[in-house]
Amino acid sequence: MNQPPNPAAQPQAALPGCWWHPNRPTGLSCSRCGRPACPDCLREAPVGFQCTDCVHSGTQQQRRQHRDYQEAGLGVRTIAGARPSGSFLATQVILAVNVVVFLVTVVQARSLNDNQTSGIFQVGVLWGQATLGAGEWWRLFTSGFLHYGPIHIAVNMFSLWMMGRALEPVFGKVRYLALYFVSMLGASTAVLLFDNLDGGTAGASGALFGLMGAYGVIVLKLRLNPSGLIITLALNAFITFGVANISILGHVGGLVTGALVTVAMLYAPQARQAQWQLAGVAILVVAMVGLLIYKDSEVAAQTCQFVQYRGQELYSCG
Repeated sequence: MNQPPNPAAQPQAALPGCWWHPNRPTGLSCSRCGRPACPDCLREAPVGFQCTDCVHSGTQQQRRQHRDYQEAGLGVRTIAGARPSGSFLATQVILAVNVVVFLVTVVQARSLNDNQTSGIFQVGVLWGQATLGAGEWWRLFTSGFLHYGPIHIAVNMFSLWMMGRALEPVFGKVRYLALYFVSMLGASTAVLLFDNLDGGTAGASGALFGLMGAYGVIVLKLRLNPSGLIITLALNAFITFGVANISILGHVGGLVTGALVTVAMLYAPQARQAQWQLAGVAILVVAMVGLLIYKDSEVAAQTCQFVQYRGQELYSCG
C-alpha cells in the first residue's frame, strides 16, 4: 500500500526576544506580567516563574503592607500588648535625669555626700508637712529623682539599668513609663498615709520596687523559674529591713503598686486590651489620689519658706 507523501516542512514561527535581552529568543514568560523572558531573567515564585522586575516590585509591596500593618497596631505583640522592641530609651532617659538632678544637688550643696542641704533637694524631697499641709504635691514625684549621696544613687541606678532592660521591651515605652511613675506614686502614697515622716524621704527605690513587683507577676503568669526572683526579693528585703534609714513603707508601697499595675496590664481582655489596661491603671491612680486628699483634709494648713538656721538656708513649714 502506498503511503501519502510527507507534507512540505512548514517554517517555524520566530520566537519573541527576551524583554531585557532582545537578542535572546525565548519561549518562556513571566507568570505575573506575561512578558517574554530568558532563563537568566526569571526567578522561581510560589506560582510559576516571575521576572526580576516583578520580584522586586512584589518585595516592595510586601514591605509597604507590613509597615501599614504595624502602624495600624496589628502584628506580633508581647504579653503586655506592646510591639516587640529592643530599645531601652525610656530607661536611659530616666537614668540620665536622675544623674543630672544628683549633680545639680551636689553643685548647690558644694558637697558630694551632704547634697541634701541643697535648695532643690529641700524643695523636692517627700516631706509630710510640706506635701500635705502646704499642698506641695509635686513632691510625690520629685522625691523619686533625689538621692542621698553617691552610694545611694549608684545602687539605685544599677538596679534601674538591670530591671529596665528586662522589662521595657516587654511593656513598651508607654506602659513601662506608666508602671514606673504609678509605682512611684504608690510608694509616696504609702509613706504619707502611714509614716510620721520625722525626716525627708527620697530615692528611686519606690519605683524600682514597683518594677520588681511587675517582674514577680510576669514570673507567676508565665510560670518561669522563680529562683532569680526569690534571690532578688530576699536581698532587697535584707537591705530594706536591715539597713538604717530605709523607707520600708516606700518599698512595700512601690512593690504592691507595681504588682497591681502589672496585673491590670497582663490580665486585661484581649479585645480592646489597651482600653482595659488604661481603665485598670486609672482606677489605681484615682484610689491613691482619693486617699491622699482624705489624708490632706486631716492636716492643718501650713506655709513653707526658706529660712536661715545656723548659717544655712533651710526649707521650713509652720
